[in-house]
Amino acid sequence: MPIVADPKRPDFSFYRGCAVLTPNRRELAAASGIEADTDEGIAAGMAIAMDQFRGTVVLTRSEQGISLFRRGLPAIHEPARTRLALDVSGAGDTVIAALTLALSSGEDMKTAMTVANAAAAVAVSKTGTATVTPAELAGEMLLDSLPVLQMDKLSTLSVACAQREAWRRQKLVVGFTNGCFDLLHPGHVKLLKEAKSQCDRLIVALNTDASVRRLKGPERPLQMEGARAIVISALDAVDAILLFDEDTPMELIASLRPDVIFKGGDYTLDTVVGGSLVQGYGGRVVLVDFAADQSTTGLIERARTRQPTIGYSEVVH
Repeated sequence: MPIVADPKRPDFSFYRGCAVLTPNRRELAAASGIEADTDEGIAAGMAIAMDQFRGTVVLTRSEQGISLFRRGLPAIHEPARTRLALDVSGAGDTVIAALTLALSSGEDMKTAMTVANAAAAVAVSKTGTATVTPAELAGEMLLDSLPVLQMDKLSTLSVACAQREAWRRQKLVVGFTNGCFDLLHPGHVKLLKEAKSQCDRLIVALNTDASVRRLKGPERPLQMEGARAIVISALDAVDAILLFDEDTPMELIASLRPDVIFKGGDYTLDTVVGGSLVQGYGGRVVLVDFAADQSTTGLIERARTRQPTIGYSEVVH
């Protein structure tokens, strides 16, 4: 049975027989007698530590990320994923737990290190020693599948909550809106620009593809969630993007506690999801005037019948 150990003794030879060690830089320095603050120091110290242990080492490097060392193979380095670290308590425990979980699930060593790095990013975005849920880990890993996206905008719920808390401490007004945003049109742009004009930071929640299909039918969305997120991220009005798989964003609203919810004028105050919750703690619900004849459904129908877009020909000319 493979054993993964977080070494506390200064001589790594004590751990021979274990499959993997997960020291941090301080523990590497204690084992090798060489400061591990630079790449050169880490390389020199690791040569000594590997000679002691003679196995695989996954080194946690705090803000420098994580590294994989295996005898006879080149080292592999991954940068830290964290965009906002609130508390590093328990980060090493999260790394060894996630690494062991991945290895036990049959993943290779490189993939297991990536999973551990992602789990640590979620953990340090929370205050205190915190657990990482499967959904949070999956959301953090999702960022890897959208390399074209502006990575500082697509977020997970845990990271977004940490960012929202930082904005609260800065006394910034945080707005929230949600939707499918399938085929971005002038109505969407008007909503987002108007929303941003009334808040300092705007969070946009996008329905996942599965959620859109449940709400709109099997032929929707026309654009997959990654493509929709890329388009929305290009707008200056948007500061953060979240994907949600539920039919409504109620869980996101309850977790983020935005100061303002923005929806289109086709809603009423009593039909806005989360509206009563936000108003209950002193927030606001703002309905933005609906842009006439602008909807994704209308665009699809006009495309099928080869009709021009209504109401914007003057802008073109």
